Amino acid sequence: MKIGTFSFLLLNLSFLIIASSCAAQPLGNKKQFTHQDTLRGTITPERAWWNVLRYDIQVTPDYGSKTIQGKNRITIQVLKPQNKLQLDLQEPMIIDSIFLVAQTGTKTNLNFERDGNAWFVAMPALTANTTPALEVIYHGKPREAVRPPWDGGWIWTRDKQGRPWMSVACQGLGASVWYPCKDHQSDEPDNGASLSVTVPDTLVAVANGRLQEKTANNNGTATYTWAVKNPINNYNIIPYIGKYVTWHEDFAGEKGNLDCDYWVLDYDLEKAKKQFTQAPKMLKCFEHWFGPYPFYEDGYKLVEAPHLGMEHQSAVAYGNRFENGYLGRDLSGTGWGLKWDFIIVHESGHEWFANSITSNDIADMWVHEGFTNYSETLFTTCEFGVEAGNEYCIGSRAGIRNDIPIIGPYGVNQEGSGDMYPKAGNMLHTIRQIINNDSIFRSILRGLNKTYYHKTVTSKEVETYISRQANHDFSKVFDQYLRTTQIPVLEYALKGKDLKFRFTNCIKGFGMPLKVKFGKDEKWIRANEDWTIISGTNAGDFTVDKNFFINVKKVNW
Repeated sequence: MKIGTFSFLLLNLSFLIIASSCAAQPLGNKKQFTHQDTLRGTITPERAWWNVLRYDIQVTPDYGSKTIQGKNRITIQVLKPQNKLQLDLQEPMIIDSIFLVAQTGTKTNLNFERDGNAWFVAMPALTANTTPALEVIYHGKPREAVRPPWDGGWIWTRDKQGRPWMSVACQGLGASVWYPCKDHQSDEPDNGASLSVTVPDTLVAVANGRLQEKTANNNGTATYTWAVKNPINNYNIIPYIGKYVTWHEDFAGEKGNLDCDYWVLDYDLEKAKKQFTQAPKMLKCFEHWFGPYPFYEDGYKLVEAPHLGMEHQSAVAYGNRFENGYLGRDLSGTGWGLKWDFIIVHESGHEWFANSITSNDIADMWVHEGFTNYSETLFTTCEFGVEAGNEYCIGSRAGIRNDIPIIGPYGVNQEGSGDMYPKAGNMLHTIRQIINNDSIFRSILRGLNKTYYHKTVTSKEVETYISRQANHDFSKVFDQYLRTTQIPVLEYALKGKDLKFRFTNCIKGFGMPLKVKFGKDEKWIRANEDWTIISGTNAGDFTVDKNFFINVKKVNW
């Protein structure tokens, strides 16, 4: 269908608005950094000497006052003795007391002082390799999310029948918005975590992993205790509180039967059962491309949430209104994005990239979002074929802004551009074209998930791994697309049967092979910053394969 110029501009503007909304992050526009940013984003000396082994969190929310009371037992490993320890709990939350619990069970009251969102605890002499625990009692009125999940915090809302519905969304903002922890992505609790939620007994509390027990408190409340066995990102530990109902199915996966459980509000049960039939298809596709689902021990859940969605490990938040697309829209503008549910696919893709493989520093969040953005292309490919996947990926370029580099500044809890979604996804698509062998490309994706299974990584580690496994140096490609806002331009000129070409708008030393056509004849060329001339071709019909994320410009000879 032909689109008029004005209509085309409006269409592209709508893609930009939708994609910006999709990619918006709470930390994306900060220009200057403060002492608090450094305390949050750096492995300070007060953080470096201890390792988190486990979180055991207890929380009681009060819907009427929008306050919570809680306790977190943080089991640590002492790497080397130190006399001060940094915990994180954001204002206006308050720590009431902190106890050191020795392995013998002895409790010692500890002194502490506050520096904004960081709390410094005076520690007694501890022996290296011991595993004591900190028992942190706290309370307060946590920051309320105004526009979750993009504006993070605790969510206090009501369902369509006027009943309380509560949850949290805190990626970027950080888990310390509601519970005390070491709020840095590089340190996940090695031995998992538990979350005990006390709620009115007319409601149900759902959280990560498996339900350990439900306790009736005989005072109008009940306590639900959930636990994960695997390491987990701080921001992924989340309660969902509402009038939930559930159903179960087994998925026959690569590691045997995977427990799949779905939790939705009672009045949404029937339409959820219909929409969530897409989940097994997603799991089958992603296990093919990425390897086994990373958390068989904890199961897979989709949980209806009072916001659009988030990749909460083993309890993926779902709020896409039980319809296909992204709130009924197609972020690619191609039509393919309306054939599947964006939130089921995208947020579940994060179980591999974000939850199993996690970036050490939030500056490298493209490792989460770029690969997961590309999971949308792979799912489209699984369901509708390679050309459909290609069209979806190419269409997503309409949302790329090229405002700032994808990789942000390190050590200050700062992300880069929201282009970490479609631009990084298209970079991966380009790398796939250069490799030109889907068996190798698939082995790289699966290899990443095997090598960095339940680990934290840097961007450089991922980049080096891909180059090594592909037997191709992609370092300049990564630098070009991740660390600059420049999209390479292939300039070409024609004279008779001669063609010359080069890359401009690129970093020094940039170059890569390209698949091109001379008329109907396909050929590979290698372009770099210097002019290259090819003679004896049907250059008048020269085109570049659109799957390569570059711009093409014809110039005079």
